[in-house]
Amino acid sequence: MTGLPFPRLRAQGTSLPEGTTGLPDQFGRVARDLRVSVTDRCNLRCTYCMPAEGLPWLPKPEMLTDEEIVRLVGIFVGLGVQQVRLTGGEPLLRRSLVDVVRGIAALEPRPRIAMTTNGVGLDRLAQPLADAGLDRVNVSLDTIDPQEFATLTRRDRLHDVEAGLKAAAAAGLEPVKVNAVAMRGVNDTSVPELLQWCLDRGYDLRFIEQMPLDAQHGWDATSMVAAAEVRAHLEERFTLTELPAEDRGSAPAELFLVNGGPATVGIIASVSQPFCAACDRVRLTADGQVRNCLFSRTETDLRGPLRDGATDEELARLLQGEMWRKARGHGIGEPGFVQPDRPMSAIGG
Repeated sequence: MTGLPFPRLRAQGTSLPEGTTGLPDQFGRVARDLRVSVTDRCNLRCTYCMPAEGLPWLPKPEMLTDEEIVRLVGIFVGLGVQQVRLTGGEPLLRRSLVDVVRGIAALEPRPRIAMTTNGVGLDRLAQPLADAGLDRVNVSLDTIDPQEFATLTRRDRLHDVEAGLKAAAAAGLEPVKVNAVAMRGVNDTSVPELLQWCLDRGYDLRFIEQMPLDAQHGWDATSMVAAAEVRAHLEERFTLTELPAEDRGSAPAELFLVNGGPATVGIIASVSQPFCAACDRVRLTADGQVRNCLFSRTETDLRGPLRDGATDEELARLLQGEMWRKARGHGIGEPGFVQPDRPMSAIGG
């Protein structure tokens, strides 16, 4: 299967201008980064994501098949998407994940393929995924203290995550990145220890502000550890030198040289300093819904039309229409902001 060029498409039911190509919105942004959730299931129960008992999972018939995922990704690639990131839930729980990666890697033009994972099971799958075409990996890890890890995730699996990180590096899935969320009263004061741990092992660390995407809808801005506070904790031990903003591009992380470099640490201030103006992302959920923003309260169904026999061109029109409706920003902190019904585990990061 190859990516299709789709010239001069017009989305039905929108005010998308005649002759529009690619995946633009009304504010001059163009989507080139696709996040694909391959499952809503997860084997951890992180306190800021879901309740201890877990969530009702999608029935298998409602989830996209391997072939459907690859076909839809091919349409996105034909519309200009250059990077595909596989997410979950926990993507490693999809038994056919290696086949999905192989199918995406066979697209022309071939997109860069990344994955965000909690790392549990990555020790077994890192090499097969790399062989299939996975280019790099981000591993979510908020603390390297075993007790803190068990408290946060409700699982004693830190050793599995460490093994997964080592396997990713050995398989060449580099740069190996670590994503961390600092939580007040839990791991906020230990962020320097996490940075040193990553520096010692050659992993790139990125801190992310906690966002209102928990299934419990219990997020509170007053308890969020903001980017400035994370930086202050890091500077208790390290000298951070901010890199020029132009080096950032559409990447969400503000980068700092650590002790003069060459190692860096990133801080993603998605709530306190939103980067919506440079956002180039679009999301596809495990049940075939396309979302133009992580915090969108609407989405466009692709699974139904796909299974009803829609052509690639018809599906492309739906994609263009959804992106054209993208809001200027996520609206967190503004009057009237309402958290999405879907939690992060059902949207994909």
